[in-house]
Amino acid sequence: MDSKNVVAFQVVTFCICLAVANSVEFSYPAVFNFGDSNSDTGELAAGMGFLVVPPYGKNYFKTPSGRFCDGRLIVDFLMDAMKLPFLNAYMDSVGLPNFQHGCNFAAAGSTILPATATSISPFGFGVQVFQFLRFRALALQFLQVSGKKFDQYVPTEDYFEKGLYMFDIGQNDLAGAFYSKTLDQILASIPTILLEFETGIKKLYDSGARNFWIHNTGPLGCLPQIVAKFGTNPSKLDELGCVSSLNQAATAFNIQLQSFCSKFKGQYPDANVTHVDIFTIKSNLIANYSKYGFEQPIMACCGYGGPPLNFDSRVSCGLTKILNGTTITAKGCNDSSVYVNWDGTHYTEAANQYVASQVLTGNYSNTLLGDKIPFLL
Repeated sequence: MDSKNVVAFQVVTFCICLAVANSVEFSYPAVFNFGDSNSDTGELAAGMGFLVVPPYGKNYFKTPSGRFCDGRLIVDFLMDAMKLPFLNAYMDSVGLPNFQHGCNFAAAGSTILPATATSISPFGFGVQVFQFLRFRALALQFLQVSGKKFDQYVPTEDYFEKGLYMFDIGQNDLAGAFYSKTLDQILASIPTILLEFETGIKKLYDSGARNFWIHNTGPLGCLPQIVAKFGTNPSKLDELGCVSSLNQAATAFNIQLQSFCSKFKGQYPDANVTHVDIFTIKSNLIANYSKYGFEQPIMACCGYGGPPLNFDSRVSCGLTKILNGTTITAKGCNDSSVYVNWDGTHYTEAANQYVASQVLTGNYSNTLLGDKIPFLL
């Protein structure tokens, strides 16, 4: 398919979904997001001085925005659908950030379990929750002292109560563990991971949160980084070219995550809980990529090494290194709109746009409060 036609197809598809979604009145005045690189809008870059270089951000923002993508993330498209501004990262103090309609605590590399000395991000889920609690306390204190003239900068108390609390985290707990543990060990660790998640969710509930929007984890075995590391033996791959064991772990995690959502709703009947099946959306995209206008379902757009994966762990997207005496630069492809994967670990803006459009249909949401999707009240 011609690249112009691909873009047109994706834009039309997304606009149709937005037309349906925007015909419903959204009821959330603010969004508070927790997660990893799938929804990080600049937290790791701001909090750790992590350098995100071109060609990251080459689409839409036209410059690196702290996002690990060539453009917008799923959370950005969802914010657009809610007619709310993009979420500023909690730790980003540059550029006059405005937190009136929410805040993003997600940080790339974060896990549900507490960070260790070898973790990429120190902002594990528990830390993100504590950051939110501090943010909420200071915001309310600020409003009490300063008056209403400053409520355009931070959420009011009713915004915290009526806001949507979004979660997309757990990928790094599973994928990272495969470097040192067996599949059986990882499967055995899932209840512990979800117990930590439950602890954080309950703290948010105790602070007044009532609307919970929880993404499950995607097909980890289909990431080029994972295939390059664990898929060198063809017997380890499934019919799509993905590492079976990683997807098995993701599936097990997602089943138990959904069970947690049901249990949580049973314990707290006044909570609105939605479990969103991101795994199925992304798996369907990879399995039927050409149907949705894509040409490369697994190969990274920005990387080094060429087909079939275009991924080399020694040189990251946008960076230059000397390998065996030769200067190598991991460059971006000419047209990222036909790639599902951006840099070996993260999806392209085009793929994120597709995923968001499917989320907005409501077809992949398991709602635990009746026949309505709480996201589309």
